[in-house]
Amino acid sequence: MILVTGGTGLIGSHLLLELLRKNLEVKAIYRNQSNLKQVLKVFGYYTSNAQEYFDKIIWVKADLNDIPALENAFENVHQLYHCAALISFDPNDFKRLQKINKVGTENIVNLSLAFKIDKLCYLSSIAALGRSQNGGLVDEDTDFNDSYSNVYALSKYQAEMEVWRGAQEGLNICILNPGVVLGPGFWNNGSGLFFTSVSKKLRYYPPGATGFVGVKDLCRLMVKAMNSSIKNERFIVISKNMSYKEVLNLIALAMGLKPPGKKLKNWQLQTLWRLDWVRHFITRQKRKLTQNTVFSLNNPQSYNNEKVSVTYNYSFESVEDWIAFCCQKFKEEN
Repeated sequence: MILVTGGTGLIGSHLLLELLRKNLEVKAIYRNQSNLKQVLKVFGYYTSNAQEYFDKIIWVKADLNDIPALENAFENVHQLYHCAALISFDPNDFKRLQKINKVGTENIVNLSLAFKIDKLCYLSSIAALGRSQNGGLVDEDTDFNDSYSNVYALSKYQAEMEVWRGAQEGLNICILNPGVVLGPGFWNNGSGLFFTSVSKKLRYYPPGATGFVGVKDLCRLMVKAMNSSIKNERFIVISKNMSYKEVLNLIALAMGLKPPGKKLKNWQLQTLWRLDWVRHFITRQKRKLTQNTVFSLNNPQSYNNEKVSVTYNYSFESVEDWIAFCCQKFKEEN
């Protein structure tokens, strides 16, 4: 039996379908009944048998900090994909990020050890990697430095430390560090906002660049890493390093819209993050832009995917083709 945490998210829902298509027995953790509809919708993008696959999942209602519920989920499980996490770059969410990402992962690791799980695949992020000091490519051995790291990056790095601690205590693990994960269905959060924003005839694009990967590539590599004899390794998972301008242009062209033509200048970003802080202070609404985010935009990083490509003899799908597929699904729904 395989257990997936975060099964109702973008990556988790695609991973579930990948596993079900291999006729594997799967459990998945959920917190909110309404989120299950999203999983069924995602399945429908790829198969006419969406309901049939969905009905094969054993759903367990649990929270990462609810130990009794998690113990119930762990029964008869031999492989675990830990995808659940809170994604937020708002400094005011620091305690929540710690509780869910760091402490939640600590609970998962402890239960994996207690239940003698064969292998744990942890879904981390390139946010948990170090920054290149000389402008070169970031790889799996680049030292982490918390200077200008956002609260999400700190929480994912600390979560990784819990996974490595599990490895030292005898747990077989693998860690994947994906870049920005592109996929359909979750249009109002994460990378889905790229598609939603462009559809509203976005005029400005931010500076900077990072690594991008399609969600199907990521899920395939998670399964390969889980079923490989290789253990206690981490892998950067990106298909291509691209600027935000390039990605937004591809989305706009696939939607038949004019690409955003004005670059946000540094002085504008510096002004915007300060105005955002004032808006938050007055309204108590969540932060949308922080000083650390502006630093990242002005100091882009590129990532080396050689280790995962060579280790698993894997060729990534074209980002351009994958973006076109996502845009097609977006237009069908909107």
